[in-house]
Amino acid sequence: MRVNHVKKALREGRVQFGCAFAQFRSPDVARILAAAGFHWAFIDTEHGGFGIETVQDINRVAVTSGLAPIVRVADLQYPLVARALDNGAMGIVFPRVESVELLEKAVSWCRFPPAGVRGFGLTPLQADFEPVSIGQMAGHINENTLVVLQIETLRAVEMRDELLAVKGVDAVMVGPVDLSISLGVPGDFRHPKMVDAMEKIRDACLKHGVAPGTQTRTVELARFWKDRGMLFLGCNSETGMLFERARQIVQELSEPAAGG
Repeated sequence: MRVNHVKKALREGRVQFGCAFAQFRSPDVARILAAAGFHWAFIDTEHGGFGIETVQDINRVAVTSGLAPIVRVADLQYPLVARALDNGAMGIVFPRVESVELLEKAVSWCRFPPAGVRGFGLTPLQADFEPVSIGQMAGHINENTLVVLQIETLRAVEMRDELLAVKGVDAVMVGPVDLSISLGVPGDFRHPKMVDAMEKIRDACLKHGVAPGTQTRTVELARFWKDRGMLFLGCNSETGMLFERARQIVQELSEPAAGG
Protein backbone atom coordinates (compact mmCIF):
# COMPACT_ATOMS: atom_id res chain seq x y z
CA MET A 1 0.00 0.00 0.00
CA ARG A 2 1.25 3.45 -0.88
CA VAL A 3 2.59 5.91 1.66
CA ASN A 4 1.45 9.53 1.39
CA HIS A 5 4.91 11.07 1.07
CA VAL A 6 3.50 14.61 1.13
CA LYS A 7 1.86 14.07 4.51
CA LYS A 8 5.03 12.44 5.83
CA ALA A 9 7.23 15.29 4.58
CA LEU A 10 4.97 17.97 6.05
CA ARG A 11 5.14 16.24 9.43
CA GLU A 12 8.92 16.40 9.14
CA GLY A 13 8.80 20.13 8.33
CA ARG A 14 9.81 19.81 4.67
CA VAL A 15 8.36 22.06 1.97
CA GLN A 16 6.10 20.32 -0.55
CA PHE A 17 5.42 21.97 -3.91
CA GLY A 18 2.08 21.72 -5.66
CA CYS A 19 -0.24 23.50 -8.06
CA ALA A 20 -3.85 23.80 -9.12
CA PHE A 21 -5.26 21.31 -11.64
CA ALA A 22 -8.71 22.42 -12.78
CA GLN A 23 -9.30 22.51 -16.53
CA PHE A 24 -7.53 19.92 -18.69
CA ARG A 25 -9.37 16.60 -18.55
CA SER A 26 -6.25 14.57 -19.28
CA PRO A 27 -4.66 12.28 -16.69
CA ASP A 28 -1.37 12.77 -18.54
CA VAL A 29 -1.16 16.21 -16.94
CA ALA A 30 -0.54 14.42 -13.65
CA ARG A 31 2.36 12.50 -15.22
CA ILE A 32 3.84 15.74 -16.55
CA LEU A 33 3.56 17.49 -13.17
CA ALA A 34 5.20 14.54 -11.43
CA ALA A 35 8.01 14.41 -13.97
CA ALA A 36 8.54 18.16 -13.49
CA GLY A 37 9.10 17.58 -9.78
CA PHE A 38 5.83 18.65 -8.20
CA HIS A 39 4.87 16.71 -5.07
CA TRP A 40 1.11 17.27 -5.19
CA ALA A 41 -1.69 18.92 -7.11
CA PHE A 42 -5.12 19.85 -5.93
CA ILE A 43 -7.75 18.51 -8.28
CA ASP A 44 -10.29 21.31 -8.26
CA THR A 45 -13.93 20.23 -8.23
CA GLU A 46 -14.99 23.49 -6.58
CA HIS A 47 -14.23 25.81 -9.50
CA GLY A 48 -13.15 23.29 -12.15
CA GLY A 49 -15.44 21.27 -14.39
CA PHE A 50 -14.31 17.73 -13.54
CA GLY A 51 -16.85 14.97 -13.02
CA ILE A 52 -16.15 12.00 -10.77
CA GLU A 53 -15.01 9.77 -13.66
CA THR A 54 -12.34 12.30 -14.65
CA VAL A 55 -11.30 12.68 -11.02
CA GLN A 56 -10.91 8.92 -10.76
CA ASP A 57 -8.77 8.73 -13.91
CA ILE A 58 -6.53 11.59 -12.78
CA ASN A 59 -6.15 10.13 -9.29
CA ARG A 60 -5.10 6.72 -10.57
CA VAL A 61 -2.48 8.10 -12.94
CA ALA A 62 -1.24 10.56 -10.33
CA VAL A 63 -0.60 7.99 -7.61
CA THR A 64 1.23 5.65 -9.98
CA SER A 65 3.35 8.59 -11.19
CA GLY A 66 4.36 9.72 -7.71
CA LEU A 67 2.14 12.82 -7.57
CA ALA A 68 -0.24 13.05 -4.59
CA PRO A 69 -3.73 13.98 -5.84
CA ILE A 70 -5.56 16.16 -3.30
CA VAL A 71 -9.18 16.80 -4.29
CA ARG A 72 -10.76 20.14 -3.44
CA VAL A 73 -14.41 19.34 -2.96
CA ALA A 74 -17.12 21.75 -4.07
CA ASP A 75 -18.70 21.86 -0.61
CA LEU A 76 -18.45 20.21 2.79
CA GLN A 77 -20.80 17.31 2.09
CA TYR A 78 -20.19 13.68 2.97
CA PRO A 79 -20.90 12.22 -0.51
CA LEU A 80 -18.45 14.60 -2.18
CA VAL A 81 -15.69 13.77 0.30
CA ALA A 82 -16.26 10.01 0.40
CA ARG A 83 -16.51 9.57 -3.36
CA ALA A 84 -13.32 11.55 -3.97
CA LEU A 85 -11.43 9.39 -1.48
CA ASP A 86 -12.99 6.14 -2.71
CA ASN A 87 -11.83 7.07 -6.19
CA GLY A 88 -8.20 7.43 -5.23
CA ALA A 89 -7.65 10.88 -3.71
CA MET A 90 -4.82 10.95 -1.18
CA GLY A 91 -6.32 13.95 0.56
CA ILE A 92 -9.13 16.47 0.64
CA VAL A 93 -9.13 20.28 0.59
CA PHE A 94 -12.08 21.84 2.44
CA PRO A 95 -12.97 25.30 1.02
CA ARG A 96 -14.71 28.27 2.66
CA VAL A 97 -14.62 26.93 6.22
CA GLU A 98 -16.03 29.18 8.95
CA SER A 99 -17.60 26.61 11.29
CA VAL A 100 -15.81 24.50 13.87
CA GLU A 101 -18.74 22.10 14.11
CA LEU A 102 -18.90 21.54 10.35
CA LEU A 103 -15.13 21.15 10.12
CA GLU A 104 -15.20 18.49 12.84
CA LYS A 105 -17.84 16.57 10.89
CA ALA A 106 -15.93 16.96 7.62
CA VAL A 107 -12.72 15.63 9.15
CA SER A 108 -14.61 12.61 10.51
CA TRP A 109 -15.80 11.82 6.96
CA CYS A 110 -12.17 11.34 5.90
CA ARG A 111 -11.40 8.51 8.30
CA PHE A 112 -12.80 5.06 8.99
CA PRO A 113 -14.04 4.09 12.46
CA PRO A 114 -13.04 4.40 15.19
CA ALA A 115 -11.15 7.53 14.05
CA GLY A 116 -14.09 8.77 11.95
CA VAL A 117 -17.36 7.79 10.31
CA ARG A 118 -16.31 7.12 6.71
CA GLY A 119 -18.10 4.20 5.11
CA PHE A 120 -15.87 1.50 3.68
CA GLY A 121 -15.96 1.56 -0.11
CA LEU A 122 -12.39 0.72 -1.06
CA THR A 123 -11.36 -1.81 -3.70
CA PRO A 124 -8.15 -3.82 -4.20
CA LEU A 125 -6.92 -0.93 -6.39
CA GLN A 126 -6.32 1.17 -3.27
CA ALA A 127 -4.12 -1.59 -1.84
CA ASP A 128 -2.33 -2.34 -5.12
CA PHE A 129 -3.83 -5.83 -4.85
CA GLU A 130 -1.67 -6.63 -1.83
CA PRO A 131 -3.03 -9.43 0.40
CA VAL A 132 -4.14 -7.23 3.30
CA SER A 133 -7.19 -7.34 5.54
CA ILE A 134 -9.96 -4.77 5.58
CA GLY A 135 -8.73 -3.62 8.98
CA GLN A 136 -5.17 -3.19 7.72
CA MET A 137 -6.36 -1.28 4.68
CA ALA A 138 -8.61 1.02 6.72
CA GLY A 139 -5.86 1.77 9.22
CA HIS A 140 -3.31 2.49 6.50
CA ILE A 141 -5.65 4.80 4.60
CA ASN A 142 -6.56 6.65 7.81
CA GLU A 143 -2.87 7.27 8.48
CA ASN A 144 -2.12 8.39 4.92
CA THR A 145 -5.08 10.66 4.09
CA LEU A 146 -4.16 14.34 4.10
CA VAL A 147 -6.78 16.77 5.43
CA VAL A 148 -6.31 20.36 4.25
CA LEU A 149 -8.26 23.34 5.59
CA GLN A 150 -8.68 26.46 3.48
CA ILE A 151 -8.74 29.77 5.28
CA GLU A 152 -10.02 32.39 2.87
CA THR A 153 -12.14 34.95 4.73
CA LEU A 154 -11.60 37.54 7.43
CA ARG A 155 -13.96 35.61 9.71
CA ALA A 156 -11.90 32.45 9.31
CA VAL A 157 -8.71 34.40 10.08
CA GLU A 158 -10.29 35.75 13.24
CA MET A 159 -11.32 32.26 14.38
CA ARG A 160 -8.11 30.57 13.21
CA ASP A 161 -7.23 29.17 16.62
CA GLU A 162 -10.64 27.55 17.00
CA LEU A 163 -10.48 26.00 13.52
CA LEU A 164 -6.89 24.81 13.84
CA ALA A 165 -7.62 23.17 17.19
CA VAL A 166 -9.87 20.66 15.40
CA LYS A 167 -8.19 17.28 15.67
CA GLY A 168 -7.21 15.70 12.37
CA VAL A 169 -6.38 18.79 10.30
CA ASP A 170 -2.96 18.25 8.73
CA ALA A 171 -2.36 21.39 6.69
CA VAL A 172 -3.75 24.78 5.72
CA MET A 173 -3.88 26.20 2.22
CA VAL A 174 -4.72 29.90 2.32
CA GLY A 175 -7.08 30.91 -0.49
CA PRO A 176 -5.41 34.23 -1.35
CA VAL A 177 -7.88 35.60 -3.88
CA ASP A 178 -10.96 35.19 -1.70
CA LEU A 179 -9.01 36.33 1.35
CA SER A 180 -7.82 39.48 -0.42
CA ILE A 181 -11.43 40.23 -1.42
CA SER A 182 -12.61 39.64 2.13
CA LEU A 183 -9.93 42.01 3.44
CA GLY A 184 -10.95 44.74 0.99
CA VAL A 185 -7.75 44.54 -1.08
CA PRO A 186 -8.79 42.33 -4.02
CA GLY A 187 -5.81 40.87 -5.85
CA ASP A 188 -3.22 42.89 -3.90
CA PHE A 189 -1.35 39.89 -2.52
CA ARG A 190 1.53 41.93 -1.05
CA HIS A 191 -0.75 44.41 0.73
CA PRO A 192 0.14 44.77 4.43
CA LYS A 193 -3.33 43.51 5.38
CA MET A 194 -2.73 40.32 3.40
CA VAL A 195 0.76 39.73 4.71
CA ASP A 196 -0.36 40.34 8.27
CA ALA A 197 -3.35 37.99 7.98
CA MET A 198 -1.29 35.23 6.38
CA GLU A 199 1.47 35.53 8.96
CA LYS A 200 -1.16 35.22 11.69
CA ILE A 201 -2.42 32.04 10.01
CA ARG A 202 1.11 30.68 9.71
CA ASP A 203 1.87 31.36 13.37
CA ALA A 204 -1.39 29.73 14.47
CA CYS A 205 -0.62 26.68 12.34
CA LEU A 206 2.76 26.26 14.00
CA LYS A 207 1.15 26.67 17.42
CA HIS A 208 -1.32 23.85 16.70
CA GLY A 209 1.07 21.50 14.90
CA VAL A 210 -0.51 22.04 11.48
CA ALA A 211 1.55 22.57 8.32
CA PRO A 212 1.04 26.15 7.04
CA GLY A 213 0.55 26.70 3.33
CA THR A 214 -0.92 28.78 0.57
CA GLN A 215 -1.72 28.75 -3.11
CA THR A 216 0.06 31.42 -5.19
CA ARG A 217 -0.01 32.57 -8.80
CA THR A 218 3.65 33.41 -9.42
CA VAL A 219 7.05 31.99 -8.58
CA GLU A 220 7.99 35.30 -6.97
CA LEU A 221 5.04 35.17 -4.58
CA ALA A 222 5.61 31.49 -3.87
CA ARG A 223 9.23 32.21 -3.01
CA PHE A 224 8.11 35.11 -0.79
CA TRP A 225 5.97 32.73 1.28
CA LYS A 226 8.45 29.87 1.16
CA ASP A 227 10.98 32.21 2.80
CA ARG A 228 8.35 32.97 5.46
CA GLY A 229 7.77 29.39 6.44
CA MET A 230 4.93 28.10 4.27
CA LEU A 231 5.30 24.34 3.78
CA PHE A 232 2.26 23.23 1.76
CA LEU A 233 3.12 25.56 -1.09
CA GLY A 234 1.10 25.80 -4.28
CA CYS A 235 2.14 27.80 -7.33
CA ASN A 236 0.24 28.43 -10.55
CA SER A 237 -1.97 25.93 -12.42
CA GLU A 238 -1.75 23.57 -15.36
CA THR A 239 -3.37 26.16 -17.65
CA GLY A 240 -1.29 29.05 -16.31
CA MET A 241 1.99 27.20 -16.77
CA LEU A 242 1.14 26.18 -20.33
CA PHE A 243 0.15 29.73 -21.26
CA GLU A 244 3.19 31.35 -19.67
CA ARG A 245 5.69 28.94 -21.23
CA ALA A 246 3.97 29.09 -24.62
CA ARG A 247 4.03 32.89 -24.57
CA GLN A 248 7.70 32.87 -23.59
CA ILE A 249 8.57 30.58 -26.49
CA VAL A 250 6.76 32.77 -29.03
CA GLN A 251 8.35 35.93 -27.63
CA GLU A 252 11.83 34.42 -27.81
CA LEU A 253 11.30 33.20 -31.37
CA SER A 254 9.99 36.61 -32.39
CA GLU A 255 13.11 38.41 -31.23
CA PRO A 256 15.76 39.15 -33.89
CA ALA A 257 18.57 36.60 -33.88
CA ALA A 258 21.80 37.75 -32.29
CA GLY A 259 24.05 39.26 -34.93
CA GLY A 260 21.23 39.20 -37.51
